[in-house]
Amino acid sequence: MRIISKTILLFMVLLLAASCASRHTIRPGDTLDVAFEKAMGLYERERYSQAAQAFETVLSIARGTELAADTQYYLAMSHYNNRAYLIAASEFRRFTRNHPNDERRKEAAFMEAYCHYLMSPRYNLDQTESYQAIDRFQLFISRYPGTDKAAEAAEYVQELRNKLAKKKFYAAEMYFRIREYRSAAVYYRLLVDRFPESEWTERAMVRQIEAYVEYAERSVRNMRQERYEQAIESYQQYVQTFPSGEKRPVAEEWYNRALDGLADVVTASAE
Repeated sequence: MRIISKTILLFMVLLLAASCASRHTIRPGDTLDVAFEKAMGLYERERYSQAAQAFETVLSIARGTELAADTQYYLAMSHYNNRAYLIAASEFRRFTRNHPNDERRKEAAFMEAYCHYLMSPRYNLDQTESYQAIDRFQLFISRYPGTDKAAEAAEYVQELRNKLAKKKFYAAEMYFRIREYRSAAVYYRLLVDRFPESEWTERAMVRQIEAYVEYAERSVRNMRQERYEQAIESYQQYVQTFPSGEKRPVAEEWYNRALDGLADVVTASAE
């Protein structure tokens, strides 16, 4: 009897599931309203992959109708909720392009950028998505200045720029470790020039001073003066940028070492 009861229960569950699936399946002959309601039913039940497919079907017949904007919006949201961020970003962009007067245009523009932000990987990987997100967020800020979402977008931009600066910093550190001091100094400078506001800028400037000193000390005698002078110039730029920087004691140690080295070179040249 227990086996029979379990079999009947399983059959009823499968029958109910089939009934629910059937109820939300778009069929030939369904009106546009009915097809849209079925797609929304899947969305509301959080079946986002199926909902995306359903909204694709609806959109193919909804273009130019009053339901076109809603369909496009929920298609993008279905992909977003299904974590298909690349497709979602494309659909949000299509929404903003095709429905410029819709009240959800600002939200869709933000969501497009946010999808790229969510695809931004660890700092040591390819940062194409980070650059995409920054571009889209900055465009959003220019279009909707002074809004709460613009302030939020600016925070994401700063976070992403810090990540890009971090990538440059560790590229420079790699060159430093293998004693390619000139290349290290170049990468530290690139960081400072491109991301002057980043949380990595101060330490990059100090490491640049160190790199030039190390480079000078390992150079042939007639090249040392120029490289010590580059270290001194880097220190002066650091002091101007961070007059009360927490890494100033370290910077001054390398600056003094550069001064001593330069003095030795000048003295030797005079003899």
